[in-house]
Amino acid sequence: MEKEVIINLTSINTVDSESTKTELSTEGILKQLDSGAFELSYEESEVTGFKGSTTFLTFNGDNLVNLKRTGTAPSNLILETNKKHHCHYGTPYGDFTMGIFTHCIDNKINSDGGEAYLKYTVDINSSYVSDNEIFIKIN
Repeated sequence: MEKEVIINLTSINTVDSESTKTELSTEGILKQLDSGAFELSYEESEVTGFKGSTTFLTFNGDNLVNLKRTGTAPSNLILETNKKHHCHYGTPYGDFTMGIFTHCIDNKINSDGGEAYLKYTVDINSSYVSDNEIFIKIN
């Protein structure tokens, strides 16, 4: 199963008590993999700062999401509930490794679309960077 969808992403980034909210609506592809997981993909743009890259979000139930970005800013982030992973993160300015501790994954994605919520903390060299929330709606 593979179909074109509209993806609405809302990201909230909190550092100390200051929050920044970013919203993005884009076209993408929703695909069910042979494993039963759902893969959501979309092309990045100048708006996101990653033009020339494609982002793939693979949802494996309620406890594991893999965010992989290919192209000009390759990254591979693993979000697994109640676990910390050290992940590669690429930007147009350079690459680095960061820690991702996932607090919550609420995955309600199915072949019709659906929604997902991710909440995680980012650190670099064990120093706190930010708390992050991502709300995803697929139509």
